[in-house]
Amino acid sequence: MVQRPPGGTIPDTPGSYQFKDAEGRVIYVGKAKSLRSRLSNYFQKHLPARTAAMVAAAETVEWIQVDNEVDALLLEYSLIQRHKPRFNIRYMDDKSYPFLAVTLIDEWPRAMVIRGKRKKGNRYFGPYGHAYAIRETLDLLLRTFPIRTCSDNKFNNHAKLGKPCLLFHIEKCAGPCVGEIEPDEYRDLVDKLLSFLEGDTDDVIADLEAQMEEAAATLEFELAARMRDRLTAVRKAIEKQQMVGTRNEDFDVIGLADDELEAAVQVFFVRKGRVVGRRGFLIDKVEELVGGELVAKVLERLYFDDNPMGEPKTVFVPELPEAQALYEEWLSHSRGSKVAIRVPQRGEKRSLQETVTRNATESFNRHRMKRATDHNSRSRALNELQEYLGLPEAPLRIECYDMSHIQGTDYVGSMVVVEDGLAKKSEYRRFKIKTVDGNDDFAAMEEVLFRRFRNYVEDRAKPVEERGKFAYPPQLLVVDGGKGQLSVARRVLDELDLSDEIPVCSLAKQFEEVFVPGRSESIRLPRQSEALYLLQRLRDESHRFAITYHRQLRDKRMTKSVLDDIPGLGPARKKRLIKEFGGVRKVQAAELEELTRLSWLPEAVATTVYEHLHAPRPR
Repeated sequence: MVQRPPGGTIPDTPGSYQFKDAEGRVIYVGKAKSLRSRLSNYFQKHLPARTAAMVAAAETVEWIQVDNEVDALLLEYSLIQRHKPRFNIRYMDDKSYPFLAVTLIDEWPRAMVIRGKRKKGNRYFGPYGHAYAIRETLDLLLRTFPIRTCSDNKFNNHAKLGKPCLLFHIEKCAGPCVGEIEPDEYRDLVDKLLSFLEGDTDDVIADLEAQMEEAAATLEFELAARMRDRLTAVRKAIEKQQMVGTRNEDFDVIGLADDELEAAVQVFFVRKGRVVGRRGFLIDKVEELVGGELVAKVLERLYFDDNPMGEPKTVFVPELPEAQALYEEWLSHSRGSKVAIRVPQRGEKRSLQETVTRNATESFNRHRMKRATDHNSRSRALNELQEYLGLPEAPLRIECYDMSHIQGTDYVGSMVVVEDGLAKKSEYRRFKIKTVDGNDDFAAMEEVLFRRFRNYVEDRAKPVEERGKFAYPPQLLVVDGGKGQLSVARRVLDELDLSDEIPVCSLAKQFEEVFVPGRSESIRLPRQSEALYLLQRLRDESHRFAITYHRQLRDKRMTKSVLDDIPGLGPARKKRLIKEFGGVRKVQAAELEELTRLSWLPEAVATTVYEHLHAPRPR
C-alpha cells in the first residue's frame, strides 16, 4: 500500500499525479488544480471501494507540475494514452461508425464511405448510424456534384484506357480520369459539395432553380428536366438531415445512461441547425465517477482527438461537468472562439436532449442484457480455471502459444493474450523461428518461449520507462499440445528461474485434455464448463493467429520480386520505377542509359539496379 508523502513535499500547484505498483507500472493517472489538496484526499480513512482498491495496489505516487489547469488536463490525457492505467476509466465504442470522407489530399478528390482511422487533410462528415444511409445520401448528391467515387486503381486504369466508366455516362461522375473536366471546375464541384454537407443548402437550391428556369426560358427542355431531377435529389438529401435548430446554430447534444459499473453515451452533432452525425460509445467505470465527473470524462473522450466534426459553439449536457470553467477554456482554445457548456432547461434543446438520452438508455439496456451473461461467464471461467488447475489465484492474464509451418518452411510462432477473460489484441505477438531447421515443434516452441521470458527477466530489472513489450508475466501460461509441449515450457521456466512464479498447462486437442506439471494423468474439464470454453477459444485464436502470420510469410516469399533487396532501392523507389517503365519485365529489359536518365533515381542506385538485374544467375 502506498505511503503518504512527507508533509510539505507535495506542491500546492496544478499538475498530474501517477500512482505506481510494486513493479513500477502506472496504475492510475489524475489531474489537480492543487496537487497537495487532491493527493491528501487519497490518504483518508474512509475511501470509496474502488479508490481504496487502487491505493492498496499502489506502492508509490509521483507528480508532474504544470503552469495551469488546462496544461494539467492535457498532460493527464497524454499519460493515460501512453500507460493505459488499469484503474482509469476505459472507453469502448459500441461499433465502428462510418463516415462520409472527401479525400482532399488527392489530386482529384474522391467521395467515399470509410470506417476506422482517418487521415489528416481529408474532410469527414458523420458519423452515421448506418453505412447505407451515407450511400443513399451520396447517390442523391452525385447527380448535382458528380465527383469521382472510384478507387485510385480504377481511376488510373480508365485513364490509361482513355475511356470513362459507366458512372460518367449516367452523369454521376464528371470524368476527370479522361480529361472531361478541368481541374478548376472539378475543385469548384468539390467545394460546393463540402459547403452543402456543412449545411449551406440554400445557395445550392437557388442555383439549381435558376439554372432550371433559364433552361426552360430558352426552350432547352432536356436540360431543364435534368436540373429538375437534380433539384429533387438535393431536396431528398436535405430531408435526410433532421432540422433541429436555426441556420446559424452549431452545437452538440450529449445523453447519458449509467449504473455503478458502466455508462452509455449518445451524441448528436448539429451543424447549421441540422443533425449531421451521431455517435455512441460505452464507458467502463473502473474509477468512482458520479454526475459531473462522468460528464467531464465524456467531454475528454469526444474532443481530445479523433474528432472530425470539430468543436461546436455550445455543448449541451445532462449535468454540468466538474470544473466547468476549465473545460470551457480548453474547448474555446481548441476552437479558436468561445465555447459554452450548458444544461438545456426548456424548449427544443431540452426536447432534443431527452431524445438523445432515450437513445443512450436504449443502448445501455441492450448492452446490460449482454453484459449480464458476458460478465458472469467470464468470471466463472476464471474461477473454474483456478479451481480445476489448482492455481494460487484466478488467472487475470493468460498467454497461449502455438506453432505453424509447412514441411519446416516459414516456421512461425504466435502468442495471444487474454486479460479478464477478454482477448487483448494489442498484446498479441508473432515470432519468426530463427534457430530451428526442419520440422521440430518442440525446438520451435522452446525458442519462442525462451525469447519471450528472457525478455521478461531482462525487462523487470530495468527502470519502468525503459521496459519493453514483454514487461508483464502471465498468471497462466498455456501451450497447444500434450505432455511434450508441457515439458518444453517447464524446462524454459526452470532455466529462467520462473517456475514458482508462472503456472503452466498444455491443452491437447484430441480429447481436450489439460496437462499440468506434477501430474501424470490429464485433467478433464467438464464439457459444458466456462473454463473449457475459454481455453478452447484461446487455443483456436492462437492457432488462427499463427496460421495468418505463416500465410503472410509464405505469400511474401512466393511473390518476391527480382527488384527486392537491391541496395538503395526501397519500396517507394521500386514502386515508382515499375510505374515509370510499365512493369518489372520492362525494368529488366531497360538499358543503363535509360535508368540513369531518371532524374529522381541517383546514378549510383541506377547502376546497382542494372548490375543486379544483369548479373549472371547461378545454375
